[in-house]
Amino acid sequence: MRIWLAVAALVLAAQAPLAHADRDKESGAPLPPRPPPASSPIHDHFYILGAFYAPVIHTDVRIDPTTGVPPGTTGTPVNAERALGLPARLHQGRVEFMFRMRERHKLRVEYYEADRSASQLLANTIVFGDNAFLAGQTVQTAVNWRSFGLTYSYSLYRSDRFEVGTGLGVYFLQAEALGAVPATGQQTDKSAAEPVPTLPLDLTWAISRRFAVSARGNYVKATISGFDGSFTDLHGDLQYRWNPYFSLGVGFTSMRITLSGDSGSIPGSVAMSFKGPEAFIRFSY
Repeated sequence: MRIWLAVAALVLAAQAPLAHADRDKESGAPLPPRPPPASSPIHDHFYILGAFYAPVIHTDVRIDPTTGVPPGTTGTPVNAERALGLPARLHQGRVEFMFRMRERHKLRVEYYEADRSASQLLANTIVFGDNAFLAGQTVQTAVNWRSFGLTYSYSLYRSDRFEVGTGLGVYFLQAEALGAVPATGQQTDKSAAEPVPTLPLDLTWAISRRFAVSARGNYVKATISGFDGSFTDLHGDLQYRWNPYFSLGVGFTSMRITLSGDSGSIPGSVAMSFKGPEAFIRFSY
């Protein structure tokens, strides 16, 4: 009860100055009603977004052997969806947050994971790390992916209708590839986790009181931990403002990472991409 009384007191205290602010300071006459605050992605101080994401996934991987082989020996390049039977499309969720600090500064937080597994009868022999999986064997494969992104942006230009900003992003990426043949006991398990800095570009256009378009991209190409690679994250969407707090939207998200190198925790090469539509609901204020 004391907590609720304290909350009520704080609310009344916050409303008291507003009552005085609605009257002219000199004459005391009531002022005309204030226009309602703008409601658009450009004026939001916070949002949480939950999306249903249905990407098509394409994975090319080559894991090189590291023991008992001549230098320069490479593994077998394979397409994980075609040769190993991994699902080429997923239907799952994606989560995103945004915190605006003052008018021109904001921080976006996003998380995505994709775990896939399959059991496949091999049509061809595959050298996967230090193991050779022979044609005619049944191999069990799993490829797991995690992406956690933090993006800070500063609005270079900001008005009631348009906002454009850039800043600095960092993505914490984790990948794991597992191949096993239960009949022979063979198993190869490789994993890697790296932070990846990116350069972002954010665009928002408030078309009207109800509709808005947003687009953004994060990109980097560099040598990281002995690997040459690149990372690209692109997103665009159309939002409908159902009321001042809830929006519905549709969009398209594309993420691609490429890595190649002869050292590190996964020697070889990996190219993985996620591309697909999404539908989301967004709470903001």
